[in-house]
Amino acid sequence: MLGNEVEALRVIYPVIRQELTDIELTLEKLAVSHAITPGPQLKTRVLATIFAEDSIDLDNLPPTNKYSNYKSWLKAVEHLLPIEPLEDFFAHVLHQNGHIAQTLVVTKLNVPEETHDIVAESFFILKGTCTCTVGKNVFTLNAGDHLEIPLHTNHDIRIDSPYVVAILQHRFD
Repeated sequence: MLGNEVEALRVIYPVIRQELTDIELTLEKLAVSHAITPGPQLKTRVLATIFAEDSIDLDNLPPTNKYSNYKSWLKAVEHLLPIEPLEDFFAHVLHQNGHIAQTLVVTKLNVPEETHDIVAESFFILKGTCTCTVGKNVFTLNAGDHLEIPLHTNHDIRIDSPYVVAILQHRFD
C-alpha cells in the first residue's frame, strides 16, 4: 500500500522522482561492489541437483558423470562397503559389459603415475579427498566430484584423507 503512495508521489513531484532514482542507483552500485562470483563448481552442483538420480539400481547402473548424485550412489553401494576399511584396498565390480566397467573402490593407497591408451578412465568420489595430477593440471577431489582422464595422458592420485570411496569407471569406446 505504501508503495502505491510513493509511486503516485514520484509521478507528481520531480524532486521525489530524482531522489528515488538516486537511491536505486546507489543500491545498485552497492550490490555490484559486494557481489560474490560463484565458485566454478556451482553450475555443476546445481545441474547435479536438477538431474539427480533419486535412486540407483545396481542391476541397471547409469554411467557416472559430472552431474551424478554422489548421495544416491553412496546409498546404493553402502551395503557393499566394509564397515571399517581395514585393508589398504578394496574393489567390487558393479557392472561390466563390452563398453563400460564400473568398480566400487575403497582405498588408502596412492596410485602411481600411469597412462591409458585404449581405456578412458574416470573417477567419481563418494567419500574422502584425493589429489589427482593429470598432465600438468592438479585437481583436488571431494565427495561429489567427477574427473575424466583423457587418453594418452599421464596421471596419478594421492589420497589426502584416511581413505577414499569412489566409483572407478572405464569406457571401452
